[in-house]
Amino acid sequence: MSEPSLATDVAAPQLTVEQAIANLRHQDTSLRYYAAWWLGKFRIQDPAAVDALILALTDEEDRTELGGYPLRRNAARALGKLGDPRAVPELIQCLTCSDFYVREAAAQALGQLQDRRAVEPLMHLLSGGVEANQQVPGRPHLTQPCEAVMEALGQLQATEAIALIQPFTAHLVERVRYAAARAMYQLTGEAFYAEKLIQALAGADLKLRRVALSDLGATGYLPAADAIAQAPVENSFKLLALKGILEHQVGQSSSGELTDATIRVMHLMDSLL
Repeated sequence: MSEPSLATDVAAPQLTVEQAIANLRHQDTSLRYYAAWWLGKFRIQDPAAVDALILALTDEEDRTELGGYPLRRNAARALGKLGDPRAVPELIQCLTCSDFYVREAAAQALGQLQDRRAVEPLMHLLSGGVEANQQVPGRPHLTQPCEAVMEALGQLQATEAIALIQPFTAHLVERVRYAAARAMYQLTGEAFYAEKLIQALAGADLKLRRVALSDLGATGYLPAADAIAQAPVENSFKLLALKGILEHQVGQSSSGELTDATIRVMHLMDSLL
């Protein structure tokens, strides 16, 4: 449930790495925000960029009227894309931030960084269970970023979190149920959970069908390929989901050779182009 980014690819100002790093300390907070986005967008593998982004995780100047930290959010997202484990301790600290969207971005980044130091702090955000993680009155999100947390725990193969995640498969919010099913399949390998996501592809809400499609792609569940290709969703979303399944299957192959099943996925992708 990420908050929309203010930065886009359209007419994006050109920067050098040095300018972007310098702009992270600029008096103009909009330049700081854009610099963090730019460094992540182009995956700048520069230790100085990582250091500057880590420092930005503690920024106090860029604040919204509701008390949010836009620069911290973008810095966390960027650090997840850059893959430097030096950011892990500071991202873990961000899981206690008062800003929901900072906690969400930090959880997503920690999942991307694949560092098991994050498992216990992520589990802590779910420790209140389903009852403690309901819709916040007047806000479009739950108490904690449960979707991002469960997805990260699935990426981290945190089997110790299964008992915490399983109750969320019955949460009132459909997106949360989908995230829980995705993580449960990743952690248990039980087809029951992936099949729940396939059933969600027949739902009435297009946005929720897109979410289910994305979650299926992340699971790498090969039997979902045909259902994905036939889902009543735009082809671009289907292609991304099938790409996720294909990459997972190829990564699972010790020989690196394509099986008949993975070749079929490729044919399905071709049919959608």
